[in-house]
Amino acid sequence: MQINWENTINQIFGDILTCPRCGKDEEQLIIGYSRKPSLNKYAPRHRNCPRGEECDARKLITLCEACARLEGLPGSPVGAAEAIETYMLDCRRDLEESLDYIAEYWRDDYELGADDLDAPLEEIDPDVFGEETTWRHRLEEEYLRYHREFRDRKRRIPSAGWRAEYVEEIRALGYDTLLGD
Repeated sequence: MQINWENTINQIFGDILTCPRCGKDEEQLIIGYSRKPSLNKYAPRHRNCPRGEECDARKLITLCEACARLEGLPGSPVGAAEAIETYMLDCRRDLEESLDYIAEYWRDDYELGADDLDAPLEEIDPDVFGEETTWRHRLEEEYLRYHREFRDRKRRIPSAGWRAEYVEEIRALGYDTLLGD
């Protein structure tokens, strides 16, 4: 089963929660994290992962209570509003990881000579930098969608100062962001 993330997120925004495993509409779903590759197909934010079904990265999973029990997913029951907040926070975590990667962590992936120690990633490996930039922009678009949904619902943005901190950090590195100036 392949999850259509756009359809899933539209349903959540419309306060409709559907279990991706059994297809039943529920008032609440169990939301939790798992590294089990067998649960990848129930992780809507995990779509387009290059490792596909073999990925053992920590993923956010939502299932109805019965399916969560059957799949061994530990988690907490949430309604649509809490699900949106959880997805937003998970998206932020991915954005922070992307920021950390382009700022520093990429250096662990290369044998850098003395002349390259201070070089930015885009000079060392433009293709990897391009992929990371594309990924970061996709995450920023996703984050903005959550942000708009909170505004449309006249709900307070969780930890609203996070956005300004992210923008300052990414701009300090000399990169553009969709999240502001």
